[in-house]
Amino acid sequence: MKDKVKAPKSTSARFTDEERAAMRERAQELKGAARRLPSGDKGDREREVLAKIAEMQKPDRALGERLHAVIRASAPELSPRLWYGMPAYGKGGKIVCFFQCAQKFKTRYATLGFSDKANLDEGTMWPTAFALTELTTVDEARIGALLRMAAS
Repeated sequence: MKDKVKAPKSTSARFTDEERAAMRERAQELKGAARRLPSGDKGDREREVLAKIAEMQKPDRALGERLHAVIRASAPELSPRLWYGMPAYGKGGKIVCFFQCAQKFKTRYATLGFSDKANLDEGTMWPTAFALTELTTVDEARIGALLRMAAS
């Protein structure tokens, strides 16, 4: 006798509402990028990032604003843009780092993450994401150093 094979759950049942919303935002970002000129308007992208940060509630907004300033000062070669509806910073069309606010995904902390394009390789293990609850000057200095390495 054959075992009954359960049909897989639909894709929509595998993702949270927040994840589905982020995917919809990413689709809109891709449509918007397709409409832009090949050179793209970096000023528009930065305005989009700043507008997204402004929409965040405290304390995410304060973290996003401060992190944006640290990234722009420490790694000015990274271009701001939206990625899955969140601020991200890239180089050569590739995302290097990104910020996820806690409220969007209903988590207890915001996240600063680095993609595999970030040059952070150090031995056999290195950081790819950090939980953020606030930013001290020591934290900002550490993030600045990581960003300079990541963007190199």
